[in-house]
Amino acid sequence: MSYSNIENKLNSGDIVLLDGGMGAELENLGASMDKDLWSGRCSIDEPDIVYKAHQNFINSGADIITTNTYASTPISMKEYGYEHHIEEWNNASVNIAKSVANNSDREIAVAGSVSTYGSWDKIEPKYLKPGFIQQINILSNAGVDLIILEAMTSSTRTIESLLDSSDQFDLPVWLSISCALDRESNKLMLGYQESLNNSEAFFYDDFESTIIKFKDMHNGPILIAHSDIKVANQAVMTAKKNYGGIVGVYPNNGFFKKPNWNVIESISPKDYLEEAQQWVDNGAQIVGGCCGISPNHIKALSNLKN
Repeated sequence: MSYSNIENKLNSGDIVLLDGGMGAELENLGASMDKDLWSGRCSIDEPDIVYKAHQNFINSGADIITTNTYASTPISMKEYGYEHHIEEWNNASVNIAKSVANNSDREIAVAGSVSTYGSWDKIEPKYLKPGFIQQINILSNAGVDLIILEAMTSSTRTIESLLDSSDQFDLPVWLSISCALDRESNKLMLGYQESLNNSEAFFYDDFESTIIKFKDMHNGPILIAHSDIKVANQAVMTAKKNYGGIVGVYPNNGFFKKPNWNVIESISPKDYLEEAQQWVDNGAQIVGGCCGISPNHIKALSNLKN
Protein backbone atom coordinates (compact mmCIF):
# COMPACT_ATOMS: atom_id res chain seq x y z
CA MET A 1 0.00 0.00 0.00
CA SER A 2 1.15 3.47 -0.75
CA TYR A 3 -0.26 6.92 -1.20
CA SER A 4 2.13 7.61 -4.07
CA ASN A 5 -0.15 5.93 -6.61
CA ILE A 6 -3.08 8.13 -5.55
CA GLU A 7 -0.88 11.21 -5.57
CA ASN A 8 0.33 10.41 -9.09
CA LYS A 9 -3.24 10.03 -10.32
CA LEU A 10 -4.28 13.34 -8.81
CA ASN A 11 -1.22 15.16 -10.12
CA SER A 12 -1.93 13.75 -13.60
CA GLY A 13 -5.51 14.99 -13.52
CA ASP A 14 -6.96 11.48 -13.34
CA ILE A 15 -10.13 10.53 -11.48
CA VAL A 16 -9.68 8.72 -8.18
CA LEU A 17 -12.49 6.48 -6.97
CA LEU A 18 -13.42 6.21 -3.32
CA ASP A 19 -15.50 3.37 -1.97
CA GLY A 20 -19.17 3.73 -1.06
CA GLY A 21 -21.16 3.64 2.16
CA MET A 22 -19.45 1.18 4.50
CA GLY A 23 -22.18 1.05 7.14
CA ALA A 24 -24.98 0.52 4.64
CA GLU A 25 -23.00 -2.17 2.82
CA LEU A 26 -22.29 -3.98 6.09
CA GLU A 27 -25.99 -3.88 6.87
CA ASN A 28 -26.78 -5.13 3.37
CA LEU A 29 -24.45 -8.10 3.94
CA GLY A 30 -26.25 -9.01 7.15
CA ALA A 31 -24.14 -7.34 9.83
CA SER A 32 -25.89 -6.16 12.99
CA MET A 33 -25.98 -2.42 13.62
CA ASP A 34 -25.39 -1.36 17.21
CA LYS A 35 -27.88 1.06 18.78
CA ASP A 36 -25.03 3.27 20.00
CA LEU A 37 -21.96 2.67 17.82
CA TRP A 38 -23.82 1.94 14.58
CA SER A 39 -21.33 -0.12 12.50
CA GLY A 40 -18.47 0.42 14.93
CA ARG A 41 -18.71 -3.00 16.59
CA CYS A 42 -18.63 -4.92 13.32
CA SER A 43 -14.85 -5.05 13.08
CA ILE A 44 -14.83 -7.01 16.35
CA ASP A 45 -18.10 -8.92 16.17
CA GLU A 46 -18.22 -9.68 12.42
CA PRO A 47 -14.77 -9.09 10.87
CA ASP A 48 -15.48 -11.46 7.96
CA ILE A 49 -18.37 -9.25 6.87
CA VAL A 50 -16.20 -6.14 7.13
CA TYR A 51 -13.61 -7.88 4.94
CA LYS A 52 -16.31 -8.77 2.42
CA ALA A 53 -17.63 -5.21 2.30
CA HIS A 54 -14.18 -3.82 1.56
CA GLN A 55 -13.66 -6.54 -1.06
CA ASN A 56 -16.93 -5.66 -2.77
CA PHE A 57 -15.87 -2.05 -3.20
CA ILE A 58 -12.43 -3.03 -4.51
CA ASN A 59 -14.05 -5.41 -6.99
CA SER A 60 -16.21 -2.51 -8.13
CA GLY A 61 -13.19 -0.39 -9.00
CA ALA A 62 -12.47 1.68 -5.87
CA ASP A 63 -8.90 2.97 -5.63
CA ILE A 64 -9.30 3.72 -1.92
CA ILE A 65 -11.11 1.84 0.83
CA THR A 66 -12.00 3.52 4.11
CA THR A 67 -11.52 1.91 7.50
CA ASN A 68 -14.60 1.02 9.51
CA THR A 69 -13.69 3.57 12.17
CA TYR A 70 -16.22 6.33 11.52
CA ALA A 71 -18.20 5.42 14.64
CA SER A 72 -15.23 4.20 16.70
CA THR A 73 -14.21 7.64 17.86
CA PRO A 74 -12.77 7.91 21.37
CA ILE A 75 -15.52 10.29 22.40
CA SER A 76 -18.32 7.95 21.32
CA MET A 77 -16.66 4.83 22.72
CA LYS A 78 -16.15 6.53 26.09
CA GLU A 79 -19.75 7.72 26.11
CA TYR A 80 -21.10 4.20 25.59
CA GLY A 81 -18.76 2.33 27.93
CA TYR A 82 -16.09 1.04 25.54
CA GLU A 83 -13.24 3.26 26.71
CA HIS A 84 -10.84 0.36 27.26
CA HIS A 85 -11.29 -0.92 23.70
CA ILE A 86 -10.52 2.25 21.72
CA GLU A 87 -7.11 1.15 20.49
CA GLU A 88 -8.13 -2.48 19.99
CA TRP A 89 -11.18 -1.74 17.86
CA ASN A 90 -9.53 0.93 15.73
CA ASN A 91 -6.51 -1.30 15.13
CA ALA A 92 -8.79 -4.18 14.17
CA SER A 93 -10.53 -2.05 11.54
CA VAL A 94 -7.23 -0.96 10.01
CA ASN A 95 -5.88 -4.51 9.98
CA ILE A 96 -8.93 -5.79 8.13
CA ALA A 97 -8.73 -3.05 5.50
CA LYS A 98 -4.98 -3.54 5.04
CA SER A 99 -5.46 -7.28 4.65
CA VAL A 100 -8.04 -6.78 1.90
CA ALA A 101 -5.85 -4.21 0.14
CA ASN A 102 -2.76 -6.42 0.34
CA ASN A 103 -4.66 -9.32 -1.21
CA SER A 104 -5.86 -7.24 -4.15
CA ASP A 105 -4.32 -7.54 -7.62
CA ARG A 106 -4.37 -3.73 -7.84
CA GLU A 107 -2.66 -1.15 -5.69
CA ILE A 108 -5.27 -0.05 -3.17
CA ALA A 109 -4.83 2.75 -0.62
CA VAL A 110 -6.36 2.57 2.85
CA ALA A 111 -7.87 5.75 4.25
CA GLY A 112 -8.31 6.06 7.99
CA SER A 113 -11.66 7.59 8.87
CA VAL A 114 -11.48 10.09 11.74
CA SER A 115 -14.90 11.56 12.34
CA THR A 116 -16.84 13.83 14.64
CA TYR A 117 -19.25 11.00 15.48
CA GLY A 118 -20.42 11.39 19.06
CA SER A 119 -19.66 15.10 19.32
CA TRP A 120 -22.37 16.59 17.09
CA ASP A 121 -21.24 20.08 18.12
CA LYS A 122 -22.49 19.66 21.66
CA ILE A 123 -18.98 19.74 23.13
CA GLU A 124 -16.48 22.58 23.19
CA PRO A 125 -13.64 22.09 20.68
CA LYS A 126 -10.94 22.13 23.38
CA TYR A 127 -12.49 18.97 24.83
CA LEU A 128 -12.70 17.31 21.42
CA LYS A 129 -9.07 17.66 20.39
CA PRO A 130 -7.61 14.94 22.66
CA GLY A 131 -9.96 12.36 21.13
CA PHE A 132 -9.22 13.48 17.58
CA ILE A 133 -5.50 13.31 18.21
CA GLN A 134 -5.79 9.90 19.88
CA GLN A 135 -7.65 8.35 16.96
CA ILE A 136 -5.39 9.86 14.30
CA ASN A 137 -2.39 8.56 16.22
CA ILE A 138 -3.83 5.04 16.44
CA LEU A 139 -4.68 4.90 12.74
CA SER A 140 -1.35 6.40 11.74
CA ASN A 141 0.61 3.88 13.82
CA ALA A 142 -1.53 1.06 12.43
CA GLY A 143 -0.41 1.90 8.91
CA VAL A 144 -3.13 3.74 7.00
CA ASP A 145 -2.02 5.55 3.85
CA LEU A 146 -4.00 8.72 4.45
CA ILE A 147 -6.46 10.25 6.88
CA ILE A 148 -9.95 11.41 5.93
CA LEU A 149 -11.31 13.89 8.45
CA GLU A 150 -15.02 13.13 8.12
CA ALA A 151 -16.50 16.26 9.65
CA MET A 152 -19.99 15.76 8.30
CA THR A 153 -22.78 17.47 10.25
CA SER A 154 -20.24 19.66 12.04
CA SER A 155 -19.97 23.41 12.46
CA THR A 156 -16.96 25.51 11.54
CA ARG A 157 -15.53 25.54 15.07
CA THR A 158 -15.54 21.74 15.31
CA ILE A 159 -13.98 21.36 11.87
CA GLU A 160 -11.27 23.84 12.82
CA SER A 161 -10.50 21.73 15.89
CA LEU A 162 -10.30 18.60 13.76
CA LEU A 163 -7.95 20.26 11.28
CA ASP A 164 -5.78 21.62 14.07
CA SER A 165 -5.55 18.13 15.58
CA SER A 166 -4.19 16.66 12.34
CA ASP A 167 -1.36 19.15 11.86
CA GLN A 168 1.20 17.21 13.89
CA PHE A 169 0.95 14.02 11.81
CA ASP A 170 3.06 13.21 8.77
CA LEU A 171 0.29 11.73 6.64
CA PRO A 172 -1.78 13.10 3.74
CA VAL A 173 -4.99 14.58 5.16
CA TRP A 174 -8.26 14.98 3.28
CA LEU A 175 -11.17 16.96 4.67
CA SER A 176 -14.81 16.00 4.18
CA ILE A 177 -17.64 18.37 5.02
CA SER A 178 -21.38 18.31 4.43
CA CYS A 179 -23.75 20.92 3.10
CA ALA A 180 -27.44 21.68 3.18
CA LEU A 181 -29.78 23.80 1.10
CA ASP A 182 -31.68 26.59 2.85
CA ARG A 183 -34.83 26.62 0.78
CA GLU A 184 -36.00 29.97 2.13
CA SER A 185 -32.92 31.77 0.84
CA ASN A 186 -31.95 29.12 -1.75
CA LYS A 187 -28.43 29.33 -0.35
CA LEU A 188 -26.06 26.46 0.16
CA MET A 189 -24.93 26.21 3.77
CA LEU A 190 -22.40 24.25 5.75
CA GLY A 191 -24.76 21.95 7.57
CA TYR A 192 -26.63 18.70 7.89
CA GLN A 193 -29.32 17.49 5.52
CA GLU A 194 -29.23 13.86 4.48
CA SER A 195 -32.30 14.17 2.31
CA LEU A 196 -33.99 17.32 1.05
CA ASN A 197 -37.36 15.64 1.45
CA ASN A 198 -37.04 13.28 4.39
CA SER A 199 -34.68 14.60 7.03
CA GLU A 200 -34.16 17.58 9.29
CA ALA A 201 -31.79 20.32 8.23
CA PHE A 202 -29.30 22.13 10.45
CA PHE A 203 -27.57 25.20 9.06
CA TYR A 204 -24.26 26.63 10.23
CA ASP A 205 -22.31 29.07 8.08
CA ASP A 206 -22.57 30.10 4.46
CA PHE A 207 -20.95 27.30 2.44
CA GLU A 208 -18.96 29.55 0.12
CA SER A 209 -17.54 31.57 3.03
CA THR A 210 -16.63 28.34 4.80
CA ILE A 211 -14.64 27.04 1.83
CA ILE A 212 -12.74 30.32 1.66
CA LYS A 213 -11.96 30.07 5.37
CA PHE A 214 -10.74 26.48 5.17
CA LYS A 215 -8.49 27.43 2.26
CA ASP A 216 -6.24 29.18 4.76
CA MET A 217 -6.17 26.18 7.12
CA HIS A 218 -5.91 23.18 4.82
CA ASN A 219 -4.03 22.39 1.62
CA GLY A 220 -5.20 18.82 0.98
CA PRO A 221 -8.30 17.78 -0.94
CA ILE A 222 -11.67 19.05 0.26
CA LEU A 223 -14.60 16.72 -0.33
CA ILE A 224 -18.34 17.22 -0.05
CA ALA A 225 -19.80 14.20 1.70
CA HIS A 226 -22.92 12.89 3.39
CA SER A 227 -25.11 15.41 1.57
CA ASP A 228 -28.12 14.97 -0.68
CA ILE A 229 -27.21 14.06 -4.26
CA LYS A 230 -29.41 16.93 -5.42
CA VAL A 231 -27.06 19.55 -3.97
CA ALA A 232 -23.78 17.83 -4.84
CA ASN A 233 -23.21 19.58 -8.15
CA GLN A 234 -23.81 23.04 -6.72
CA ALA A 235 -21.45 22.22 -3.85
CA VAL A 236 -18.72 21.03 -6.22
CA MET A 237 -18.96 24.20 -8.28
CA THR A 238 -18.80 26.36 -5.17
CA ALA A 239 -15.82 24.49 -3.78
CA LYS A 240 -13.94 24.50 -7.08
CA LYS A 241 -14.51 28.23 -7.53
CA ASN A 242 -13.22 29.13 -4.07
CA TYR A 243 -10.55 26.55 -3.31
CA GLY A 244 -7.28 26.25 -5.13
CA GLY A 245 -6.74 22.60 -4.26
CA ILE A 246 -8.29 19.31 -5.30
CA VAL A 247 -12.04 18.87 -4.85
CA GLY A 248 -14.02 15.66 -4.41
CA VAL A 249 -17.52 14.48 -3.63
CA TYR A 250 -19.23 11.46 -2.11
CA PRO A 251 -22.92 12.13 -1.33
CA ASN A 252 -25.42 9.82 0.33
CA ASN A 253 -28.63 8.17 -0.79
CA GLY A 254 -31.40 8.08 1.84
CA PHE A 255 -31.40 8.97 5.52
CA PHE A 256 -30.34 7.63 8.90
CA LYS A 257 -32.78 6.45 11.53
CA LYS A 258 -30.58 5.06 14.27
CA PRO A 259 -29.22 2.45 14.02
CA ASN A 260 -30.21 1.75 10.38
CA TRP A 261 -29.69 3.47 7.07
CA ASN A 262 -32.88 3.90 5.06
CA VAL A 263 -32.79 4.09 1.28
CA ILE A 264 -36.11 5.55 0.20
CA GLU A 265 -35.14 7.56 -2.86
CA SER A 266 -33.06 4.93 -4.57
CA ILE A 267 -30.97 6.09 -7.50
CA SER A 268 -29.85 3.58 -10.10
CA PRO A 269 -26.14 3.10 -10.82
CA LYS A 270 -26.73 4.49 -14.32
CA ASP A 271 -28.36 7.65 -12.97
CA TYR A 272 -25.66 7.98 -10.33
CA LEU A 273 -23.02 7.90 -13.05
CA GLU A 274 -24.86 10.63 -14.93
CA GLU A 275 -24.89 12.80 -11.81
CA ALA A 276 -21.21 12.07 -11.19
CA GLN A 277 -20.28 13.05 -14.72
CA GLN A 278 -21.55 16.54 -13.95
CA TRP A 279 -19.40 16.68 -10.81
CA VAL A 280 -16.34 15.69 -12.81
CA ASP A 281 -17.19 18.17 -15.57
CA ASN A 282 -17.33 20.89 -12.90
CA GLY A 283 -13.99 20.04 -11.33
CA ALA A 284 -14.37 17.08 -8.98
CA GLN A 285 -11.40 14.74 -9.21
CA ILE A 286 -12.20 12.39 -6.32
CA VAL A 287 -15.58 10.66 -6.55
CA GLY A 288 -17.28 7.98 -4.48
CA GLY A 289 -20.27 7.54 -2.24
CA CYS A 290 -21.37 7.83 1.35
CA CYS A 291 -24.26 6.09 3.13
CA GLY A 292 -26.60 4.21 0.81
CA ILE A 293 -24.16 4.15 -2.11
CA SER A 294 -23.48 0.52 -2.97
CA PRO A 295 -20.70 -1.35 -4.80
CA ASN A 296 -22.91 -1.33 -7.89
CA HIS A 297 -22.92 2.47 -7.84
CA ILE A 298 -19.13 2.54 -7.49
CA LYS A 299 -18.82 0.07 -10.36
CA ALA A 300 -20.80 2.47 -12.54
CA LEU A 301 -18.43 5.28 -11.55
CA SER A 302 -15.48 3.28 -12.84
CA ASN A 303 -16.57 4.47 -16.29
CA LEU A 304 -15.34 7.92 -15.30
CA LYS A 305 -11.78 6.60 -15.40
CA ASN A 306 -11.99 5.45 -19.04
